[in-house]
Amino acid sequence: MRQQVLVLYLATSALDSDVVGWSRYDGTGRTRPTTGDSDEPPYPTGLAALHDGWRLFQAAQLLPPQSGHEYDVSFLKHEFFFEKVEDSSRP
Repeated sequence: MRQQVLVLYLATSALDSDVVGWSRYDGTGRTRPTTGDSDEPPYPTGLAALHDGWRLFQAAQLLPPQSGHEYDVSFLKHEFFFEKVEDSSRP
């Protein structure tokens, strides 16, 4: 059994909000996704990934911005980690 990981960055903290960034990692070795290999996200929302069988195992902690830094540009805040566990012996 091998793990596949999907990281979705959403527009808001709601799972049904739009995907604005993503990363994929395939522990099965069947695919080798790389940064920028697609212009379209693998799913339109985090909820769509759940519907396709991905399991949510981590969501970013919601932290309010410090006073005076409400409009600073930084990292993508709404990060969600999903996984699928696949049988690596299947082609």
